[in-house]
Amino acid sequence: MMSDADAVRHWWRTSIIEMAPGQIAFRGHAVEDLIGNVSFGQMIWLMMRGDLPSAEQAALLECALVAGVDHGPQAPSIAAARMAATCGVGLNNVMATGVNMLGDVHGGAGEQCAELYEDIAQRLDAGEDLRTATQNGLAAWCETYGKIVSGFGHRFHKPVDPRAPRLMALVREAAEAGTVSGRYADIGEAVQAEIGAQRGKEIAMNIDGATSVIFCELGFPPPLSRGLFCLSRSVGVLAHGWEQMQQGGRNKGPIPPAYLPDYIPKRDNE
Repeated sequence: MMSDADAVRHWWRTSIIEMAPGQIAFRGHAVEDLIGNVSFGQMIWLMMRGDLPSAEQAALLECALVAGVDHGPQAPSIAAARMAATCGVGLNNVMATGVNMLGDVHGGAGEQCAELYEDIAQRLDAGEDLRTATQNGLAAWCETYGKIVSGFGHRFHKPVDPRAPRLMALVREAAEAGTVSGRYADIGEAVQAEIGAQRGKEIAMNIDGATSVIFCELGFPPPLSRGLFCLSRSVGVLAHGWEQMQQGGRNKGPIPPAYLPDYIPKRDNE
């Protein structure tokens, strides 16, 4: 029978950190050996994956993280953070408010996009060619989620999201260097082309579509596409929250006070 002391000791189990008085080690690496010797991107990889990436792998990961840091106050996550700052809460509350806005539609769509890419990859492994796998994968997606495909299309950037071509070019360079396979870059571009063909008009691969290519190329499971984007956007949330605090202002809502939302009276039969 387990003693009370052992029950307490084994209540939490982790392979992430070993911590005792005078000792801190992450995934078996002493913190003093990591400080000054690994980049923040390498540290993120170590914490998520358990091993240290190559400098090239970490550099590609950091490209995705840099691309997603901010998209301006019109982005719900940033707007919410700035509104929270005018309500007198602390900076940690401001950050939490912004990050909590990142869901399936805004900012968190990378997970769904990565799931689509992985589904198409499985179809390729089963023997389908890229075009067939893409068409079947998209059909299955739309049957489940509807016609809007996460990772593609943007309400501002049409027909090109300026972040995506640069990220995809970096993936291609990494593939040529042997850092990644380039398989998911092929899949992402095939999805983009197929959606465009079906709608008869070009469509942008957006930040979720491009960063999901990178996360899949680097071997991160789809749920981490969401988590890593949240980590990236936290930088912008912090910057905007701090800027709003310096600017001041109290209780600023989503629109100036001179403009009021439409009042639509409820009808008796509704």
